[in-house]
Amino acid sequence: MTDPYPLMLASKSEARQRLLKDLGFLFETMNPGVDEQEVKRALIGQQATGSQIAETLAELKAQKSSALNPDFLCIGGDQVLTCGDIHFDKPADMDHARAQLMALSGKDHRLETSVCLVLNGQRLWHHNDVAILSMRSLSSNDIDRYLNFVGRDVLQSVGCYRLEKEGAFLLTKITGDPYVVQGLPLIPLVRQLTHLGYTGLAAQPSS
Repeated sequence: MTDPYPLMLASKSEARQRLLKDLGFLFETMNPGVDEQEVKRALIGQQATGSQIAETLAELKAQKSSALNPDFLCIGGDQVLTCGDIHFDKPADMDHARAQLMALSGKDHRLETSVCLVLNGQRLWHHNDVAILSMRSLSSNDIDRYLNFVGRDVLQSVGCYRLEKEGAFLLTKITGDPYVVQGLPLIPLVRQLTHLGYTGLAAQPSS
């Protein structure tokens, strides 16, 4: 079977790529070139919720990718971490990572995640989801040990953890879909791609 349109993931996120690859989907990737910080600042100034910010950025990434790749079904995704009234971004350096872990230590926080499908500039579908994560209380030694073990890879993840790797060291509880933590509401996305005629694993030869 042939997919109805080639897929384009509007992201260079290794986590999002891995999730789709593991399910056998064939796709290309690109960095859509969205200035996320500028968009976030504007939306926060308008008192947008984390979900609204994630949805706006997901669609903007997919739309910019679609404009450059006509006749591709473009997948845009975004994720926003909030703890109380504070919005967190990926840490800029190890000092910021340490400060971020200290700020989240012993607290619950929200990961608002959105995914959007755009074809030739038309939004076909989107989905928002949220996971609540509880971080255990961390001492300075805990944080230093964690950062020394993970190294600069910690800078790739908002919240400084990757659930599929070292994140379990930091967390005590997850309420919601673990895929949301990894960057995509994968189950509804796969359901929608299947509905649109994408085959994923069904198209891959058995070993």
